[in-house]
Amino acid sequence: MLEKEQEFDVEKVIENFEALTKDAESVQRETLRRILEDNASAEYLQNLGLHGRTDPDGFKACVPLVTHKDLEPYIQRIIDGEASSFLTGKPITTMSLSSGTTQGKPKFVPWNDELFDTTLQIYQTSFAFRNKEFPIQNGKVLNFIYSSKQFITKGGLIAGTATTNLFRDPRYKSSMKAIQSQCSSPYEVIFGSDFHQSLYCHLLCGLIFREEIQWVGSTFAHSIVHAFRVFEQAWEELCTDIREGVLTNRVTDPSIRAVMEKLLKPDPEEADLIYKKCVGLSNWYGLIPELFPNAKYVYGIMTGSMEPYLKKLRHYAGKLPLVTADYGSSEGWIAANVNPKIPPESATYAVLPQIGYFEFVPLTQIDTTVGLTEVKVGEEYEIVITNPAGLYRYRLGDVVKVMGFHNSTPELKFVRRSSLLLTINIDKNTEKDLQLAVEEAAKLLAKDKAEVVDFTSHVDLSTEPGHYVIFWEISGEASEQVLTQCCNCLDKSFVDAGYVSARKVKWIGDLELRLVRRGTFQKILDHFLELGGAVSQYKTPRCVGPANIGVLQILSDNVVMKYLSNAFN
Repeated sequence: MLEKEQEFDVEKVIENFEALTKDAESVQRETLRRILEDNASAEYLQNLGLHGRTDPDGFKACVPLVTHKDLEPYIQRIIDGEASSFLTGKPITTMSLSSGTTQGKPKFVPWNDELFDTTLQIYQTSFAFRNKEFPIQNGKVLNFIYSSKQFITKGGLIAGTATTNLFRDPRYKSSMKAIQSQCSSPYEVIFGSDFHQSLYCHLLCGLIFREEIQWVGSTFAHSIVHAFRVFEQAWEELCTDIREGVLTNRVTDPSIRAVMEKLLKPDPEEADLIYKKCVGLSNWYGLIPELFPNAKYVYGIMTGSMEPYLKKLRHYAGKLPLVTADYGSSEGWIAANVNPKIPPESATYAVLPQIGYFEFVPLTQIDTTVGLTEVKVGEEYEIVITNPAGLYRYRLGDVVKVMGFHNSTPELKFVRRSSLLLTINIDKNTEKDLQLAVEEAAKLLAKDKAEVVDFTSHVDLSTEPGHYVIFWEISGEASEQVLTQCCNCLDKSFVDAGYVSARKVKWIGDLELRLVRRGTFQKILDHFLELGGAVSQYKTPRCVGPANIGVLQILSDNVVMKYLSNAFN
């Protein structure tokens, strides 16, 4: 762990990564041995009869593959205050919460110092390779990050979202200074009580230090796009703040106001310059480099469920490179982007063999696993993770494709979540299938110079037969004719053989496209924030089921138009 800035050496980090990945198999064995020895006293492992074995074969023979549901009884006992040595040798002091956007409620995941250390290792490795390609010096970063509140569980544990636990760890601030530019926003903005006020002040801080901004980023691509959509509405107010040196009345959080009032000084010349730049832009294309002339790239997680935002992000970024961040989850980190110049759609992630023990379930042989170095190029697998915080042979639910190897560690491409989103009969459609269908249909909106702002789906079983419902929020105005064509295109773009055949024989009803009011997906985001979520790990739920009744109600209350497909009639 880093204690001082000068201890971070880009070349040394890369050298260490190269050494570890040259013999990934032995590093994996050592990592498993360390995890099992450190947690040998855990009740969970003792009950499985390991008897001190730390070799991969003995581990796989004794310890079953599990999902979060299998571990929930143990985790709940820890949350309720029973001795926390059920899953780990050392006490668990913190619980992380997943975003909860998929299942309607967050999952509790054990968090400890070892996971903090692996987070730093990922960040260090990623930054080293990124800085080699895009060198930055003594600048600032406009980083749209937010921290929600932590709370204390019944058993006295600190609990919060994974990003909140990270940002609020006192070691984070000192460690990150060593490996990235200084954040343009004060900590009071990041830890503000109101997301909307924090976002406004992130933008304002970015403008105040705009000549010093070296890169623009956030945890997820969605947050960057959302921030600049807000900028489109608030830019004149931001200019007024800079011109007069007085913070808008919309910011009421005392701690944010206090720190921002210290930063703001009247600067009419700068305000006029920003104003002219905004007026001169065509449909906000290239907004980011126009505002921040020394920015070298835009950075954040841009794969998986973030891919639908890439088109709009490229619009704002202009010719600036988009660099996708690393691959991980609330349960732990997996791999780093060591090829930052590759476009997000083609990005691969090199697994760090020392941060966890990894197994892979072949999709063609789901009753077995293979080790990290045993995977085959071109094959798809579900990831199984064993981490230092009490998750043993944990099925992550992610499907990846092996694209190659960096030395002896695989380079992975995220493909999809293993769970099906849309299924009624014999149809099997995933999040990726939904994304591709929406992208295809959205091309038709270009005729009317409109675009999809965001989308989700729902399986409606209230009718007989059941049918797919796709919710769209669009910007611009689209004609009835074009929207009808979009609806038919959505239906025809689900190419799964089960769906097509079921549609043809009326086992699945006509697909329905429902348009919702502008701002509806903002209401969904606000809904999750009210439940204790953090913007830094928010993902739009791509399928709204019974567990997400609150989101379904928001969508239903904001429908303005409905269209039924006749593509199979």
